[in-house]
Amino acid sequence: MRKISNEELNRLSPEEYQHTKKTPVALVLDNLRSMHNVGAAFRTADAFAIEAIHLCGITAQPPHREIHKTALGATESVAWHYHQTTIAACQALKSEGYRLLAVEQAKPSLSLADFDIRTHEKWALIFGNEVFGVSEEVVALADACLEIPQYGTKHSLNVSVSIGVVLWECIKQWKV
Repeated sequence: MRKISNEELNRLSPEEYQHTKKTPVALVLDNLRSMHNVGAAFRTADAFAIEAIHLCGITAQPPHREIHKTALGATESVAWHYHQTTIAACQALKSEGYRLLAVEQAKPSLSLADFDIRTHEKWALIFGNEVFGVSEEVVALADACLEIPQYGTKHSLNVSVSIGVVLWECIKQWKV
């Protein structure tokens, strides 16, 4: 057994990436505080070729050194938009035909284990602030809430980990 070299991975060039078919998902980042989490969201979005990231409120925007540390260039490949408020981003996405799915512990919520994303719909996945989660106003605007099952003593996952878990489930259902 040996590790595969970067050259053997046959990754897309930035130009090829721009023209590849994107997964019909947009990420909405609701007032994230950590630039490292923002950078990780970009890197994960690039890995799964999602349509765009919507940065809202206090969420930092590229270019920034702290975002670049974890994004590793993905801010150049993934389309992104800034909105003053998450509500404005959600309203714009709804008008474009996206279904809004807040990733949050709420009543009622749908377990990620039971979620079937293989519809012909476009999805906007909303991820919240590291301390407060998705805001109440945004939860109220969402079409549904999606919850990641957890079995330990903690009540939440880091937002960048949550993004990875949820996007992997989406990709697994669509492409695997």
